[in-house]
Amino acid sequence: MIEIEDLYKYYGERRAVGPLSFSIEAGEIVGLLGLNGAGKTTTLRILACDLLPSSGTVKVDGLDVVEQPHDVRGRIGYLPDTPPLYGDMTVRAYLHFAARLRGMSVNDANKRVPEVLEITSLDDVRDQLISSLSHGYKQRVGIAQAIVHKPRLLVLDEPISGLDPKQIVEIRELLRSLKGDHTILLSSHILSEISETCDRLLVIRDGQIAAAGTEAELSAKLLRQKGVDVTARGDESKAAEIARSLAGVVNADVDASSEAGEGLFTLRVEAEGDVREALCKALVQAGIGLLEVRRSERELESVFLELAGSSQETTASAPARKKTGKKTGKKDRAAAAEDKADAKSTAKTEDGSEP
Repeated sequence: MIEIEDLYKYYGERRAVGPLSFSIEAGEIVGLLGLNGAGKTTTLRILACDLLPSSGTVKVDGLDVVEQPHDVRGRIGYLPDTPPLYGDMTVRAYLHFAARLRGMSVNDANKRVPEVLEITSLDDVRDQLISSLSHGYKQRVGIAQAIVHKPRLLVLDEPISGLDPKQIVEIRELLRSLKGDHTILLSSHILSEISETCDRLLVIRDGQIAAAGTEAELSAKLLRQKGVDVTARGDESKAAEIARSLAGVVNADVDASSEAGEGLFTLRVEAEGDVREALCKALVQAGIGLLEVRRSERELESVFLELAGSSQETTASAPARKKTGKKTGKKDRAAAAEDKADAKSTAKTEDGSEP
């Protein structure tokens, strides 16, 4: 569904993306993960035909985004980081408007909009002004406009940004329900949430793919130690002592439980390998009550920070514009025109500064 090969994007002499190469199969939900300024939004805007690449090849469903942008747009549903909503329109009227913009006939739009309202759980607010909706509902409307024309590919930029925990769960379930009918590429800087939604992760750092795989694969490659958090009830000192005595355990500390309850505590264990089975058995035999065993959130943070790093480190020393050699011609002329427009416009780069 997506094929990107040796993609570069420059703003003047500043390299925002590149060299970037990856592919995504039809039907996948893939997360593009990285710190702010890493190149996520620039990459998604190029896929959505909102920006021209400086060089390289980008294809969606076999179509080149430079040579066939109109056809590509017809196959894509795009939700930018700020949803393109009109606050003085009702939800239903706005979705009709979005459907007609996508080239749907009036009859087709009349049939499709009720379906989308049901899919995105917006039927109860269909006649409300968009300006009156909560942030979570506005995100739903943004996703609704992206799927109203039944695109093969959904490109979603930070769809869970600013949502509360309940809204995050709702959007996660919505995205999962769309799998199969759509290929989905979404960006985020929240590893714990994106890993719950996606089949595979692409970690972008300084405009390049730093790693790819499932969360478990990335963790296995990087972490020598595995973290386990145990919510338990009983003698916390005894629990920590038992954990430290197990083979492979590097450290075990007791922390206050995030769950309310008398006598509850959290045992945080770091080990060279998977000690969950041995740990649970030893604690139960010692009369410690177990309520929950889960992977440590600190482990997820360690994976993300080690992979993503700091995009500020190499921005200042980014190489001069790549000489494209044989890839000159139509794409580079288009890119040159884009760069000239970038220099004159007030369009902002991903980190908010002027290009």
